[in-house]
Amino acid sequence: MSRIASIVLVLVFLLAAVGPLLSSADPNALDLSQAHGAPSLEHLLGQDASGRDLLTRLVFGARTALVGPALVMMVSTLAGTVLALAAVWFGGWFDSVVARVSDALFAFPGLLLAILATALFGAGLTAAAVALSISYTPYLARIVRSAALRERGMPYVAALRVQGLRGVGICLRHILPNIATLIVANATLTFGFALIDLAGLSFIGLGVQAPTADWGAMVGEGVPGIMQRFPQESLYAGVLIVATVAAANLLGDRLTARAEARA
Repeated sequence: MSRIASIVLVLVFLLAAVGPLLSSADPNALDLSQAHGAPSLEHLLGQDASGRDLLTRLVFGARTALVGPALVMMVSTLAGTVLALAAVWFGGWFDSVVARVSDALFAFPGLLLAILATALFGAGLTAAAVALSISYTPYLARIVRSAALRERGMPYVAALRVQGLRGVGICLRHILPNIATLIVANATLTFGFALIDLAGLSFIGLGVQAPTADWGAMVGEGVPGIMQRFPQESLYAGVLIVATVAAANLLGDRLTARAEARA
């Protein structure tokens, strides 16, 4: 299953990276005379309520749908890892401060914090992605801290300190590589969670704004079509979201199990 999940993620990212370059069509081109047009040779997946080509919008929407979660994953993983390693190595008051701040941030659900950010700074991808990055950081920090604390208690760390190696070198060259699988596993899970959250924000109009193509926004824009028996837009975008999140979660769970088996 992990191999299938990896293939799905690779295909989705290839779609986002290469797909728009292979298409000369405009994802925002309107043709109101062909609203909810049926699939044809010119429009393989049909058209939406505004006559826009659904396949083109799905391809272009892959970029906006994946960029935000990828940004959240990278920022929260980097910040969480740095804070966790520093807290484990220095300990004392610094560890206590990191723990208290993390506990405080845990009190705010990530999606609620993102909604508050969009209310303060305006709807859009940037504010929501920054808010989710802040929200996910303590989650990553707690997991990495637990693993790093276990590694620091290993005999090889004491031997390295006796040899005169500095803390930064020990953390970067020895502790970090030994917990890298766990970090990657949780980063993968974070990507899936962030994709769901950002798609939900776009669905209610607080994320990516029209007319920019985005999978979450397309699900929301297609809701009236469902009532009119034209579920294609919401269905296609929803399937891509579910498939991507499921693949990320399956791969993340597999990597987590592998990391725990090595511990």
